[in-house]
Amino acid sequence: MTLGVKSNMETMIDYLKKYGDISFLQKPFNDVDSLIFSQLSYLKFDNLVASIAQNAPFLSIGDLDIQKDNGNLFADERYEKENRELFAGIVSGKRFGTVKLNYYENEIDVEKETQFSAVTFALEDGSFYVAFRGTDETIVGWKEDFNLAFSKPARGQLSSVEYLNYVGKQIKGDFYVGGHSKGGNFAVYASMNCKKKIRDKIRKIYSHDGPGFRPEVMHAEKYEKIADRIVKIIPHSSMIGMLLESHENYKVIESKTFGLMQHNPYTWRVKDDHFMYVDDIYSGRKFVDHTINEWILSLTEEQIHAFIEVLFTVIEASDTDNLIDFTADLKKSMSGVLAAIKEIDEESRKMITEIIRTLFEMASERVKQEIQYRTEEGLLKLSEKAEENKMKFQEKAAENKKMIREIKAQKPKRKAEIKRK
Repeated sequence: MTLGVKSNMETMIDYLKKYGDISFLQKPFNDVDSLIFSQLSYLKFDNLVASIAQNAPFLSIGDLDIQKDNGNLFADERYEKENRELFAGIVSGKRFGTVKLNYYENEIDVEKETQFSAVTFALEDGSFYVAFRGTDETIVGWKEDFNLAFSKPARGQLSSVEYLNYVGKQIKGDFYVGGHSKGGNFAVYASMNCKKKIRDKIRKIYSHDGPGFRPEVMHAEKYEKIADRIVKIIPHSSMIGMLLESHENYKVIESKTFGLMQHNPYTWRVKDDHFMYVDDIYSGRKFVDHTINEWILSLTEEQIHAFIEVLFTVIEASDTDNLIDFTADLKKSMSGVLAAIKEIDEESRKMITEIIRTLFEMASERVKQEIQYRTEEGLLKLSEKAEENKMKFQEKAAENKKMIREIKAQKPKRKAEIKRK
């Protein structure tokens, strides 16, 4: 059993076992289907699925299973076992077994700090799902996540718009857009900024625990045009999905694990054909998320840029370009990191120290605010309870007075009855 994961709880793999033989014509598309398509976008379709430039027909997902070099599909080792199990369930059933793929793009550019990948799925019911890949195992992919904190769009976000404009023009009818993690952010950003004709064809936009946007983006007119079609789903201890999240229009689901591990979509709990929803994320987690967001928004563009550059200069000193190798030999990686920290110039060290100090100050201030809020909330509840008891007392007193009046009114009648007897 995986560490930190509770057993005997259903996930999207169990959903496939139950509903994998029920087609989209028989059972309409739902939120769990969206997560499955988003997870499929993490598979490495290089040399298997045609790119935009190749201008080839859609390929059946079943055909991928018989191709000799499909072992590359599972090159991302983070969820290799689960991805293999998911793919096996897909190709063996009617629901996803009839799905077709096309327009696979995969761009990793270290110089431009870009990790972008997307693929389009054609469903049996005539609809399509445009899926943007989230953060993969590459260091440059994680660096681009940090770049989302800038007011200017990241290169991957711009690529998502270009991709959606092209694909949206090629496919007929309405379609869904979605992704997990950074892919969810790209899905929303592309839907906001694509051409109007394309945007009007979008049914729903799914962000599965995807980061949000800076306030100036959220308040833009373009966002309002798609807001009612966005379905943001986050686990109940979300951190990634709550980054730069300033709205409350998200749905919270249960996970069978804890903390940051909840970002893994294979831990998200499913009941029959839907997720298991809860009221909100944990209050303690929300407290931390708000603190981090305040910190990010308090930094200048120059500070953010300097912080990211120093941070990844240190990480890249481990002489690896992906997180799998980084964690595989952590001792070696950390020796490179520690050596790099010593080489950081004094100005950069001061900057990082100042940023971290600011973060702790904000956290401390938020703790004080939380204590004050809870104290005031507690006093308010006591006041409300006292008012409630006062009202109950007044109601009881009124009832007693009414009873006394009724007894007094009955006395003459009782005396007359006694005399008659």
